[in-house]
Amino acid sequence: MAKEKILVVDDEKEIRDLIEIYLKNEGFDVIKACDGIEALDILEKEKVHLIILDIMMPKMDGIKACMKIREENNVPIIMLSAKAEDMDKIFGLTTGADDYITKPFNPLELIARAKSQIRRYTKLNSIATTTGEEIEIDDLIINVSTHEVKINGKDVKLTPREFDILELLARNRGMVFSMEKIYEKVWKEDFFDSTNTVMVHVRKIREKIEENPRSPRYIKTVWGVGYKIEN
Repeated sequence: MAKEKILVVDDEKEIRDLIEIYLKNEGFDVIKACDGIEALDILEKEKVHLIILDIMMPKMDGIKACMKIREENNVPIIMLSAKAEDMDKIFGLTTGADDYITKPFNPLELIARAKSQIRRYTKLNSIATTTGEEIEIDDLIINVSTHEVKINGKDVKLTPREFDILELLARNRGMVFSMEKIYEKVWKEDFFDSTNTVMVHVRKIREKIEENPRSPRYIKTVWGVGYKIEN
């Protein structure tokens, strides 16, 4: 069975090598890049299952690289940064990252998050043995088994987290989910001051599927409660 392949992008060789040691100990294949430009070149030639991407790098930083990757690829991205402020985290997630961890980090925590992202990505992108399951809501079509989303017949590229949120709301039409409940179901972690994280992801989904994100047709806000997709 082929090993999952992880791309580690960081301009500090010591950090690249440290992450590589821990990932290889867990059985992963590792490819390394020192900046965003090199990472993009690698992605043109290699299929990877996860990207660990530093923000502060020369030539092309992690934010720009993440935005370029998201134009073509929904592979999970974990961002690394020495910045711990909420706005930096939100900005990183807004560009398309699925998770965010600050330096200095615990390598075991990074490995746990990497495994979680790969499990989700593999599950969402595996072809089901049964016929493809689709959820259809007016002009929005969500294929659960192939992780494909279409709006008015056009493909929409969602990150794994965005897809999970959309699927959760679409499977439970008419039900209102609080931000706490969305976070716990999608991230599978206890909710702890993660309101902004959920809001950022919902906003990105709306930007991709709504004709007018300020007046959404699909994902409705129930003020003071949470979000829902109406019947």
